[in-house]
Amino acid sequence: MDATRRMFVGMGAAAIAAPVTPAVSAPISSAKDKFWIAATTPCDRNYEFDAAAYAEQLAWWKKQGADGVLVLGTNGEGPSFSVAERKKIAETAIKHRNGLDLIITTGTPNFKETIELSQHAAAIGGDSVLIQPPFYYKNPKTDGLLEYFRLVMAKLPAWTKVRYYDIPQVTGVTINPAFVTTMAEQHPNFIGIKNSHGVADEFEALSTQTPSRLNIISGTDNNMLAALKHGNGVILGSGNVYTKLVANIFAAHRAGQDPQPAFDKLTEATSMMAANGYGSNYNAIKYALNLMMGSDRVNMARPPHVPLTDEEKAKLRAGVARLKTMV
Repeated sequence: MDATRRMFVGMGAAAIAAPVTPAVSAPISSAKDKFWIAATTPCDRNYEFDAAAYAEQLAWWKKQGADGVLVLGTNGEGPSFSVAERKKIAETAIKHRNGLDLIITTGTPNFKETIELSQHAAAIGGDSVLIQPPFYYKNPKTDGLLEYFRLVMAKLPAWTKVRYYDIPQVTGVTINPAFVTTMAEQHPNFIGIKNSHGVADEFEALSTQTPSRLNIISGTDNNMLAALKHGNGVILGSGNVYTKLVANIFAAHRAGQDPQPAFDKLTEATSMMAANGYGSNYNAIKYALNLMMGSDRVNMARPPHVPLTDEEKAKLRAGVARLKTMV
């Protein structure tokens, strides 16, 4: 940790939170073509964050071949937690990182709390932060969006790596290559985006019409091979359960082999699981993850996500039993 960073951590102790000493871990590659998991956040039957379960998940994902984890993204139910809870979850991830590259999601609808969470993430040792646009007011003007990020980034130490979270189906905010290019020109520590819109032509434009130094990450499976083609990575919700299958795609890519066969195997697995009830219900993701890990912990998604029925659980158990033979 350089002198500037030590000074910031020391200054932030009273204003933010006592810095957490990161667990000893192997050096993390600076390569852009990494596989991050859009990690679910485990909660007990009372919807309280389960730190022990999170530590187990992080260790399992690392063993299965993930390069990193996105903390408190959409799959992580970030907006469902308070600022204090988000800090605790981020600190737990840092403590149990196991050599994983950690991107911490810090965006909120207001710049004050976004600054607070981003400062905290930087102070405790997060590798980068992922910031949504202010997502209550839809279709803002570009100037307003740029001003929001100017206010946030002016309060962060220069070494804080910042990514933009592009998920218009949730935020109601759309961007284009010109906006991304302007962000890169205005902020040297802006390092890229996570595009979770899933539109192939849009992803290609963002990948080719923005500065080459940026990491244009795919947040959806369908643009994974396009991301790899451009030397970039992915942050995937599918990584929670299909960790090894996604890691195999990256292994082929890094070995100079055609990743298509490994990608086809992932597609086969996801289709099979969809037929067994694995979908957008985060309780299904958490239940399937527990089954893959061999864990009997309770792992609940917060409302408005609804609990699984016994019939849904039975179908998922059958699906995961088949999935384990495919991994």
